[in-house]
Amino acid sequence: MKRLQVFGIAALGFLAATASAFAQAKKWETVKIATEGAYAPWNFTGPGGKLEGFEIDLIAELCPRMKVKCEIVAQDWDGIIPALSAGKYDAIMAGMQITDKRLETINFSRPYARTPGAFLVPKDSPLAKVPNDKVFDIGADAAAAQKAADEIKPLLKGKVVGVQGSTTLATMMERLFQGVEIREYKTTEQHDLDLAAERVDAVAAATTTLDTTLSKPGFENFVIAGPGFTGGFMGRGVAAGLRKADQDLKVMFDEAIASALADGTISRLSQKWFKRDLAAK
Repeated sequence: MKRLQVFGIAALGFLAATASAFAQAKKWETVKIATEGAYAPWNFTGPGGKLEGFEIDLIAELCPRMKVKCEIVAQDWDGIIPALSAGKYDAIMAGMQITDKRLETINFSRPYARTPGAFLVPKDSPLAKVPNDKVFDIGADAAAAQKAADEIKPLLKGKVVGVQGSTTLATMMERLFQGVEIREYKTTEQHDLDLAAERVDAVAAATTTLDTTLSKPGFENFVIAGPGFTGGFMGRGVAAGLRKADQDLKVMFDEAIASALADGTISRLSQKWFKRDLAAK
């Protein structure tokens, strides 16, 4: 009888604790989402200071599926993860790749898009002759990816390559192209301006970003060159960054993204902004 009494008390304690945990779970009515606002066409600041781009449109699609109101805020890239951890907002949608390094600090939703990194160079650059028709998956075949990088590395000898700091592209340059001089920038727009002004000889960025750069006035004499690199330390796809503690919010994002992938919404938005389907199938 005493054992049954003890068991009963323990069971009641467990149920009370469980009920308390559920009572304390946050009911998400508003989700504040940070984006960089300087990474076209993923996200950028348009005329009048209005945020636009693929991820801005995607947020407008995901939030009704999650049955929440969303607020979008612009945040500089170099402080975007610390500010999430500090509770300044609840999620990040800023062309951010899932990487092991970032997973040490934050969590991610399932990926909604995938894009490789490559180079933008003047048409008279030696690198311009290297076709941009192959993509090497570093995670699937690191040796093949390194061999491809080694083959074009001599074409970058004595050159300076611009890259946005604290990105997977910066990691690509450091790991695959050791010995090549790189110059880090706060935004992709800044390294594009220096490329046009001949202060750097090439830039490394996501092919989607390079497509947008080529559409701007003043870049008629540039071309995307060299093979693309993806996977491994380059990331497992672009996803929403979330705090590890907010598992319920991750479930909400995962389900909304799955729905938008299944009905073709993300493919449609990808074609609108990138002129290619980058949906993470």
